[in-house]
Amino acid sequence: MNTTHEETSESGAPCPTATAQVASLQAFLRHVLLGKDEQIDMVIACLLARGHLLLDDLPGTGKTTLAKAIAGAIQGQLARVQCTPDLMPADITGFSVYNQKTREFEFNQGPVFADVLLSDEINRTTPRTQSAMLEAMAERQVTIDGKPHALSPTFFVIATQNPIDSHGAYPLPEAQLDRFAIKLKIGYPDREAQRQILNREVHSHDKEDEAPKTSISLADLVVLQQKVQQVSVHPRVTDYLIDLVEASRSDIAVDLGVSPRGMMQWQAMAQAWAMLNQRSFVTPCDVAQVAHPVLSVRLITHGEATDDVIARIMKDVPAPEYK
Repeated sequence: MNTTHEETSESGAPCPTATAQVASLQAFLRHVLLGKDEQIDMVIACLLARGHLLLDDLPGTGKTTLAKAIAGAIQGQLARVQCTPDLMPADITGFSVYNQKTREFEFNQGPVFADVLLSDEINRTTPRTQSAMLEAMAERQVTIDGKPHALSPTFFVIATQNPIDSHGAYPLPEAQLDRFAIKLKIGYPDREAQRQILNREVHSHDKEDEAPKTSISLADLVVLQQKVQQVSVHPRVTDYLIDLVEASRSDIAVDLGVSPRGMMQWQAMAQAWAMLNQRSFVTPCDVAQVAHPVLSVRLITHGEATDDVIARIMKDVPAPEYK
C-alpha cells in the first residue's frame, strides 16, 4: 500500500518525493560508512523519528565519521564535545557573560545549539554534566539563568561510549538512557569493505568527485519527520506494541522495562522504518525490526543477557495477522 499521488509545492511544481529524499540520505551515508547498510538504515530511521542515537562500540569503528556524514547529508551544523571528567554543564549548554560596555549579560551558546551534536565518550563525564543533556534531548531547549532557549528543531544527539574500557567511566543513569531512541553497535566491516577502505585511503585524491551530492536540506528533513508522524498505525499493531511493552515490564529477568516515553519512541521508530520501506502504514514486522535497538538501550536486566531477554519477549508475544 504505497502512496502514488505526486506531491506538489505551493507553486504547483513537483517536489522531491519522500522516497527520493530517503534514498539520497542512504546513498550519501553508505558512501561514507562502507559495508554497514543495515546500521545506516537504522540510523536514518532514528533521525526521521526525531530520536537520539547511542553508539556503544569499540574505538575506530566509524562513529565519528558517521556523525560528520549525517551533518553533511542534511546540510546541518555539527558540534562535537569530547566528554572528560572535568567537563562542566555550561560547556555543553552555554553560559552568560557580563558585557561591561553594554552593562548587560550576553548569552554564549554552547554546542547543543548545533543541528547535530556528537557527544564523544559520554560516559567519561560526570553525572552532573550528563544531566545537562536531559532537557535538551527531551524538549529541544535549555534553560540558562531561568530563561529557556530553543534549540534547532532538528536537534539530533549522537552519543558514543566504549563498552570495554570502564576505568574512569560513569554509567549513564536510566533517565538519560531513556532519552535515546535506540542503541547501536556498528561493528567491524567485512573483508570486502576493509579492502575498499584501504583502496579509498590510497586513492583518496581520486575519489572526491565520486561522493554523492547532498540533495536534502534541514527544511527537507523537517518535512520528512512530519511525514513519519503521518504514517498510519492500525489498532491491531498498536495492541501488539502494547503487548510487547507490557511483556518487557513483567519478564522475570527485567528490573526496568519500557516506559511510556520508550513506547512512543518505539512506535515512532516503527513508523520511520515503514517509510524507509516505502509504506504509508506500519506492520508488525516494522515493530519487530526495530525492537532490539529500542529495547537494548532501556531494558535493565539481571541474571540473563539483555539480548536473550529481548529474543524471548519477541518470541513469546504473538504478532497479529496484518494484511
